[in-house]
Amino acid sequence: MEDSEKIQILQHLVQINSVNGNEGEVAAYIKQLLAKHNISAKIIPYADGRDNIVAEIGNPDSKTVFALAGHLDTVATGDLTDWKFDPFAAHIADNQLYGRGAADMKSGLAAMIITMINLADQKVPLNGRLRLIGTVGEENGAMGSRMLTEQGYADDLSAMVIGEPTGGNLVYAHNGSLNYHVYSHGLGVHSSMPEKGINAITNLVKYVTAEATAFDDAPVSPELGPLVHSVTVFNGGEQVNSIPAKAEIQGNIRPIPEFDNAAVIKRLNAIVDHLNQEKQEDLKLHVDYSFKPIISAQDSPLVQLTKQIADTEFTQPIKLQVIHGATDASEFTKSANQFPVIVYGAGQWSDAHALNESVDLDLFIHVQHVYQQLVQKYLS
Repeated sequence: MEDSEKIQILQHLVQINSVNGNEGEVAAYIKQLLAKHNISAKIIPYADGRDNIVAEIGNPDSKTVFALAGHLDTVATGDLTDWKFDPFAAHIADNQLYGRGAADMKSGLAAMIITMINLADQKVPLNGRLRLIGTVGEENGAMGSRMLTEQGYADDLSAMVIGEPTGGNLVYAHNGSLNYHVYSHGLGVHSSMPEKGINAITNLVKYVTAEATAFDDAPVSPELGPLVHSVTVFNGGEQVNSIPAKAEIQGNIRPIPEFDNAAVIKRLNAIVDHLNQEKQEDLKLHVDYSFKPIISAQDSPLVQLTKQIADTEFTQPIKLQVIHGATDASEFTKSANQFPVIVYGAGQWSDAHALNESVDLDLFIHVQHVYQQLVQKYLS
């Protein structure tokens, strides 16, 4: 496939608005594109207008399955007037393709699709199966990868590459991510008689204060660094002359293997249980979603093979890195099947979710070359 056609596929993907939904249109485009190259794909609905997609080529009888995986959704655009170019025009300027999802992660997704098409068109013999996985909702709960994992699509995997933006460097580890709510229930009265009510905001502030030091004893991961925790949303009260009967906060925590998601949830429950022993305290914890941290050994065959290929492709050593975001890998690796995972893609991590998001087109082409060589060598 010519580079111009590869760029056109990336443009088509970016031009489809899949902000926090509408992945069905992206999945339909991919299915139609693959069909032109005699590759069948399965649409797996999640909700109305929201579809996952799975396609496979290679020896159907082989037990070796290499997965290229990416999400079909993007984050919101924000104020469209702040953008240099229309975020759904896929405008190209100075060898940069601009648009929402250009980096995160339609460039990685396009490169994976192109890799599958090239291998099929060239009739490259594969001693195994290449599975392409496209998921819904990674940016807001990873419900697509959770659904596909529950349906068994990770149960036979031998290795996986997640195509999030890494700037052509190789990410072998990332933090988990845990989002939660704490709800405070009080008793509303007129603000002239606060002693007759229970102030839900005041009670919730006690939680925020306790949370600030609750993880001081957590160990530091030699790979990922310290556990990171923050209270990020606070809502309470309805009007200034009423004692608030309800308040709530949201928090985000980035677990590490040494203080994992189960340990985090146990600690959060301990804070809430301790505060609820106080008179008139009524707090409730709800964990919204919980992604576990991921680490693949730097000397693992998958990491070393990918680095070897990428070093040659880029004519200089690429970096082995960690990131502190989470990916669909946290859901796929909940399968009882154990397999190595790396994160490798085009686009810069700093461009993910950013205003005027873009991807360098040379980087996009190089990463696609790495994908194709990696699949061929892994399944040789």
